[in-house]
Amino acid sequence: MPKRILILLIIVCGFWTKVTAQQDSIPDKQIKRVMERADERYNQYSFSPAIDIYKKVLDKGYTSPDLLKRLGNSYYFNAKYQEAADTYAKLNTTYPDEMSVEDVFRYAQSLKSIGNYDQASRVMESFRQMTSTMSSYDEDYMTKIEKNSGRYTVKTFPYNSKYSDFAASYYEKGLIFASDRDTGNFARYRHTWNARDFLDLYKVNADSVSDNNVVKLGGDVNTRLHESTSVISKDGTTMYFTRNNFFDGRKKKDEEGIIRLKIYSAENIDGEWLNITELPFNSDSYSVAHPMLSPDGKKLYFVSDMPGSLGESDIFVTEIIGDGTYGPIKNLGSNINTIARETFPFITKDGVLYFSSDGHQGLGGLDVFATKITYNDYTQPVVNVGKPVNTPKDDFSFIFDSDDKTGYFASNRDGGMGDDDIYEFVENEPLVLDCIQEITGTVRDRISNEVLAGATVKIIDEENNEVSSTITDSDGNYILMLDCSKGNFVRASRDGYVPSEEYLPISDGKPRIVDFYLERDLVTGGFGDDLAKLLQLSTIYFDLNKYNIRPDAEIEIQKVIVAMEKYPSLKIKVNSHTDSRGVDAYNLWLSQKRAESTVDYMISKGIAADRLQGEGYGETRLVNDCANGVQCTEEQHQLNRRSEFIIFE
Repeated sequence: MPKRILILLIIVCGFWTKVTAQQDSIPDKQIKRVMERADERYNQYSFSPAIDIYKKVLDKGYTSPDLLKRLGNSYYFNAKYQEAADTYAKLNTTYPDEMSVEDVFRYAQSLKSIGNYDQASRVMESFRQMTSTMSSYDEDYMTKIEKNSGRYTVKTFPYNSKYSDFAASYYEKGLIFASDRDTGNFARYRHTWNARDFLDLYKVNADSVSDNNVVKLGGDVNTRLHESTSVISKDGTTMYFTRNNFFDGRKKKDEEGIIRLKIYSAENIDGEWLNITELPFNSDSYSVAHPMLSPDGKKLYFVSDMPGSLGESDIFVTEIIGDGTYGPIKNLGSNINTIARETFPFITKDGVLYFSSDGHQGLGGLDVFATKITYNDYTQPVVNVGKPVNTPKDDFSFIFDSDDKTGYFASNRDGGMGDDDIYEFVENEPLVLDCIQEITGTVRDRISNEVLAGATVKIIDEENNEVSSTITDSDGNYILMLDCSKGNFVRASRDGYVPSEEYLPISDGKPRIVDFYLERDLVTGGFGDDLAKLLQLSTIYFDLNKYNIRPDAEIEIQKVIVAMEKYPSLKIKVNSHTDSRGVDAYNLWLSQKRAESTVDYMISKGIAADRLQGEGYGETRLVNDCANGVQCTEEQHQLNRRSEFIIFE
């Protein structure tokens, strides 16, 4: 997909189709000249003159797919959505096979902008069939927008003019905003890099009641060209702003005759903005505009159609290194940027990115959207902020003070004073942003540390409802996603083990690692198992021909006692053994005494007698080959003089 949609400048005469025979028909050569003039206006983003010419040609009975495309686009980019929808509809009816992905998308957007949502949905279905770009298209998006609406109280900014006023930014106790009020000569729709002259930056104290309080920004920022969209550093010393491509006092055009936009910086010297400097990543071949600083002032966000863009304009970010240098340019990615327009970024101090887009699902035209930035990650869900901020028209340049819950945005909605107007708003209810957090980890046996494949890991919400679950793989690993805008429990379980869980409170969405070490369920899942092995105890050994509890054995038996105290229903049978030396009957007696000695010790420490049994097996259950008559070392014989702790019902 090209980064922006440009139609070829040269129209071949053979492409034109004369649909009616009229006596006042225009000769082909004249049509060609007229169309070349219209195309020149079109490619310079002078849409109003282009519309006039295209309409005249169309009225004379000539049409073609390219003519209808350009006329539709001219209406669309000039925010005349009813006319755009009508023209795209004619293109779709007359030349259905010539409808490109971009044509279909703009047709749907135009329909939404005039409130024809049913038809827009049908057109979007065609769009989805043509491309997988919007595979995550939500059929229920209008319901979600309605659910998110009604949280703002909106009123008109008192300093609007009958021209264009937009792009408010915070400055000291007031605002800076862009306006063409002194000349009234700013062509509409600056959202498409329409860099015409005579737009300047003004400042105002937002709490003032005097119209005279609106003044042009002092210093060298404003020129006879176009300046707009500004942001000022937290310390108030540096401003970044948008301006036409301007060199040696003259406008500079690219090879296509387009005056591109660039970002410049200025220094605050005694209240005047001086020392204007062009940023190094600007270009004469593409536009760079609409700067915004991160809350810590270390990153600069901006909008561009530079190579690597996913659509007509994308949001990018770079690190401010200092001394006029910047880090690598990073596209925010396909979660935020679409094949259409993303523009006017703004970031609150708590890391919520607001921006305008006509590529995400909205009410029509440009809508305002929000998403949470988490640790330089831009993959959190994008949310439409809803009505009344958003309308079927263009709504953009949204800024918000998250402390006092107030802000400003611009719109060309019906009922405004000028082409674009600034509106104030108060947020009455907080915007609920979806927050998706990745949780990974490993489930292991607490005693052996062995990984537990096939364990179940679940996400449980605060109402104890299961949200999602998964099974650990052969390495005991799992991965789950949860809604980090709410508190959740992560719970791991497996047959024969006691379930374990961890509570995760509301968070910023940073990926978390939650490992589990499950204890065996000794009451229901360990019948017949040796508790000593489960607890990884050292073997309970006895001295030759003795049955008293050795000090080293006492330490290990204490661990068994702790386990029995933890599980009151746990019952243990002590099996004691001897080596093969000596008479068999004597060994049987000695092992029984060892079992009884162990049981008596545990009873003395508070374990109920009815939870314990003891039995001696003499030399009948040797653990090695040291039977009667076999030569073995003392260490080998020692391995057979032992006690086991078998779980029984």
